[in-house]
Amino acid sequence: MRLQKFLSRAGVASRRAAEALIVAGRVTVNDETVRELGTRVDPGTDRVTVDGSPVALSAPRWVVLNKPAGVLTTRSDPHGGRTVYDVLPPEDEVLRYVGRLDRDTEGLLLFTNDGDLAHALLHPSQGVEREYRAWVVGHPGRTALAALTRGVDLEDGLARARAAEVLESQGGGSLLRLVLTEGRKREARRMLEAVGHPVRSLRRVRFGRLELGDLASGARRDLTEREVAGLRALV
Repeated sequence: MRLQKFLSRAGVASRRAAEALIVAGRVTVNDETVRELGTRVDPGTDRVTVDGSPVALSAPRWVVLNKPAGVLTTRSDPHGGRTVYDVLPPEDEVLRYVGRLDRDTEGLLLFTNDGDLAHALLHPSQGVEREYRAWVVGHPGRTALAALTRGVDLEDGLARARAAEVLESQGGGSLLRLVLTEGRKREARRMLEAVGHPVRSLRRVRFGRLELGDLASGARRDLTEREVAGLRALV
């Protein structure tokens, strides 16, 4: 196996970031610093370290968390905020989150040690769908919904929803179904604000073929083999 693929599969970094680690001389194989990107390793016999810490392949694990609002998607917060790793049990601390949800967004968040598949799922070229339920201010009409699917100009470029529809209207607000494919930072919130309907609450209910279902807020579960196969089929 190529060394950069090994590091990605072990959950150290994406394959491109692993290549940077190798070129920087931070990786050793059998106690020898390696800088060649074509280097191949045998996961069963070779000893690999990054910055002196041993790296080994573990059996792929996938976990889905129903992230509560008010929790940060980060490993640690220097300001003392609660993070997703404060919600997860200790045995899941070795897993990396797949994409992010901002502090106030709740819902489906994946964790894994399968760096290759995680990286592929997040790449914009794959167009993996993320479906949200958004309570917004006001009642979006045809013009606003059409703008969301046609494309909204944001500071980091055009953002386009694959689907946008009103599911319910209540008082001064509406519940929208919104399907995105890029996963940009605060993308759903910025798009909805741009069309004049700021978000009151936001929840992700689907990632690719995986649905949140009735998983309680703050609860987690392991994915089934069929669910993991469904994620692999996307890429």
